[in-house]
Amino acid sequence: MAMRKTAAVAVAALTFLAAWGGAGTATAAASPATTRKAAEAAEACAVLAPGASAAAERAVAAACEQIGVWYTWGGGHGPQPGPTYGQVDPSDPDSAHDPERLGFDCSGLVRYAYARAAGGDPLSGNAYHQFHSPQVNQRFTAAQGTGPLLPGDLLAWGSGGSIHHIAIYLGAGKMVEARESGTRIMVSDVRLGGDYAGAVRIAPATAPGTFSTWGTDVWTHKEPSTTSPRVHRFPGPTTVRVECQKHAEPVTAEGYTNDAWSYLPEYGAWITNIYLKGPAWLDGVRTCP
Repeated sequence: MAMRKTAAVAVAALTFLAAWGGAGTATAAASPATTRKAAEAAEACAVLAPGASAAAERAVAAACEQIGVWYTWGGGHGPQPGPTYGQVDPSDPDSAHDPERLGFDCSGLVRYAYARAAGGDPLSGNAYHQFHSPQVNQRFTAAQGTGPLLPGDLLAWGSGGSIHHIAIYLGAGKMVEARESGTRIMVSDVRLGGDYAGAVRIAPATAPGTFSTWGTDVWTHKEPSTTSPRVHRFPGPTTVRVECQKHAEPVTAEGYTNDAWSYLPEYGAWITNIYLKGPAWLDGVRTCP
């Protein structure tokens, strides 16, 4: 049964590559060697330890189905979870062909996997937003290593409060990741050195006080005022947790005027309620002191 499943995943991956591979992808029937390598990769990508939730195991399975798909910078961040054509990263010459390749970047793959696992779109946003998502219910420091981790946990890399890469843990010291331009989604050994920042465990749910932002390139601020320093930018719709709201500086944007601001504890920042889906004053959210 396991071998039949592995073969089916390998065939699916090859079909995906033939249809969507873009530059450098085979368009003819795969050779026996290519078929064997795809089967080996598919077999290596699986839940490799017990104890994960059903949703986490589904997320691992969804990510593993994408083994062999191209990494594309900015891929996977369309209106709905799924592969998209990438963009050229000005800092990375290897991304020159990314606009021709349908695939995922690291956070695009995580977004897709958990959307498949839980329904909806619980982990929209980039790697930083996912690492600080209200869907996180447990955190692990870099010093803890992989000991307490379970399949489906998200490993992150970054420093100084910035997260630049994220991957999905499989167990047994392995992870599945969309690593960098010029490569395909792969299984890798977990890299605990360098700027490894730790890991988080996801419990997808619509928690009280959870809302979605809307719009693109929306900034949060240190204080409930547009003249206060900017903190973080939401490139597109992102799920956030609102701790409280208050009346402060009136803001006019997108044809609306509102003086309500909401505090986002995961970001330590404020956002005008104009960019939160819902009424001008959010239902069920307390007033900040």
